[in-house]
Amino acid sequence: MRGVTEVLGLDRDEVAEVLATATLAPSVHNTQPWRFRLEPDRIELHADPARRLPATDPEDRELRLACGAALFNLRLALRERGIRPLVTLLPGAEAPGALATIRRGGRRDLDEDTRQLLEAVPVRRSNRKPFRDVPIPVAHRYALVRAAERERSWLHVVTDRAERARLQGLVSKAHRIQIEDPLVRAELADWTGPRGADGIPPASAGIRPAPQDEWALRDFEAAERTPGKDYESDPLVVVLCSFSDGPPAELQAGQALQRVLLTATTLGLSASFMSQAIEVRSVREQLRRTLGGTIAPQTVLRIGFGSTVPPSPRRAVEDLLLEPITKP
Repeated sequence: MRGVTEVLGLDRDEVAEVLATATLAPSVHNTQPWRFRLEPDRIELHADPARRLPATDPEDRELRLACGAALFNLRLALRERGIRPLVTLLPGAEAPGALATIRRGGRRDLDEDTRQLLEAVPVRRSNRKPFRDVPIPVAHRYALVRAAERERSWLHVVTDRAERARLQGLVSKAHRIQIEDPLVRAELADWTGPRGADGIPPASAGIRPAPQDEWALRDFEAAERTPGKDYESDPLVVVLCSFSDGPPAELQAGQALQRVLLTATTLGLSASFMSQAIEVRSVREQLRRTLGGTIAPQTVLRIGFGSTVPPSPRRAVEDLLLEPITKP
């Protein structure tokens, strides 16, 4: 494959497979805002500034969250090949501009938990369709919370009725602010519909929002719903949080996000995002106070038992590579 070089003791085909696995991560509007640089001793993860959403994600918080999710996939892919990944977030001068570097930290055999997560990577989808009105077992909820904890993050499960109502109000408030912003609407339109290798195609768009929906959902120009196809009345709603704020915390939370999503997939669960309350800064601060003020909300997820949905398109690995600084 053009541009792919040997790195970390892997041949070119293996490196291409590792990077392809990394790209199967979620991102706002499926922008896929990541790029990679291959150096003899490391893989560098970079943001792709051409795929920023300055109106929707003005602080690049969700861009870094997406790159953190891709980083987690990359870690899994290296583990599959017996490599213990050694990750440095925001490495600075040693890799200018990189969000993370990944080096070989020795050998580590693949354990059963990691194998299950790996198998879930190509199966995981952002499912914007209605879920079944089936309660999620308590054991499943605990598994999702533990998944976030393993990546040094916190998954807040919304169970209290009053808290649920407050969160619904915040999501609706942020949604109204965004739909009144012509720049946000333009970004949504730009990334919706057939685009080829990115964006939200019609098959991944779910169904059109309607006034009776309890939660404010984005309109990706999906098909109109048929009678009896309303959204579920009581989804599991969770808020993924970090214990601090800033770019390192967002990258760490992105890794936790992907572990949570893959764990959900192994349990037969589906998930979609309700990110509006995070994207509008004033609403995000309200949400943070609602959660006690000591943890930083990073994203809001709707989780349930869903139907099968097709994969979203992905960019080719060769289009994601930056020129190496050290020529091979």
